[in-house]
Amino acid sequence: MYINPRLFTPLAWLAVSLAHAQVSVQEYAVPRGHGIHDVWADPAPNGPVYFSAQGSGHLGILDPKSGKVEFVALGRGSSPHGVTLDRSGAPFLTDGGQNAIVRVDPKTRAVKAWSIPDDYSYTNLNTATFDGKGMHWFTGQSGIYGRLDPASGEMKIFDAPKGRGPYGIQSTPDGTVYYASLAGSFVGRINADGSTTVIEPPIRRQGARRVWSDSQGNVWVSEWNSGNLSRYEPATQKWSIWKAPGEDPHVYAVYVDEHDKVWLSEWSAQVMLRFDPQKQTFDTFRSSSRTANVRQIHGRKGEVWTPESAADRITVYRYK
Repeated sequence: MYINPRLFTPLAWLAVSLAHAQVSVQEYAVPRGHGIHDVWADPAPNGPVYFSAQGSGHLGILDPKSGKVEFVALGRGSSPHGVTLDRSGAPFLTDGGQNAIVRVDPKTRAVKAWSIPDDYSYTNLNTATFDGKGMHWFTGQSGIYGRLDPASGEMKIFDAPKGRGPYGIQSTPDGTVYYASLAGSFVGRINADGSTTVIEPPIRRQGARRVWSDSQGNVWVSEWNSGNLSRYEPATQKWSIWKAPGEDPHVYAVYVDEHDKVWLSEWSAQVMLRFDPQKQTFDTFRSSSRTANVRQIHGRKGEVWTPESAADRITVYRYK
């Protein structure tokens, strides 16, 4: 089903009636010039939504109730890409500009940075996740992935198989970490010793860009080059593939909600997609932005949050 809503004003919303659910779309304007990239929503209802301001070197903090946006400067030369939260609710950013992992205290706004070792120059840091033991794992498109122990500050860097390309990264409910290599076109599972087991999707040169786990530990992959959504089942090593709707689709980000529905950002048609694995169907949603360029998406119960990097806007899709 395709939805084409009227032009919104900031904080306006539209209720969309679907066959089995209702989805509302709300948009929040962000001051221009900050270069929104990724978002991460605090799990608490009405909690803050954090985003990386890649263009200005800030952590952005959106209050969904008021629409107020606060910015925290991360340091000289900062250009953050990804953002995620630790168990305490503190945001961590992969800061390519500083070549460092950066933490912001959610109460005091104090900034702490852990620099990548001098043996590695520009690593093009991308995104990060926490494993089951609280270790912070991150990727760098230059051909590395790494592990930071936030408690001790110990950091270790690993050279990725096939060189450059590590991009999206996420952990499963049991704490296993998987990452996607965009340039390498594979999915990597990080082993206990830090090495990577390479898992090859069925389609070559598919451009695996981001990964996310469902509640069963299955790994969903957004394939940029092929325009496919794929699923890897670790228990059986089985792959399943679905072509995104539209002409020449390019699937950027993937996120799985609490109902195990899979949300995707698709750049050719500039839409959000929701895939129902049981029905094998896609729903399509569009914001008011003609060109949104939605990058990493995230959510919490009943909500999916999207950063519209080309429109200086953050949009939330609320559902039941």
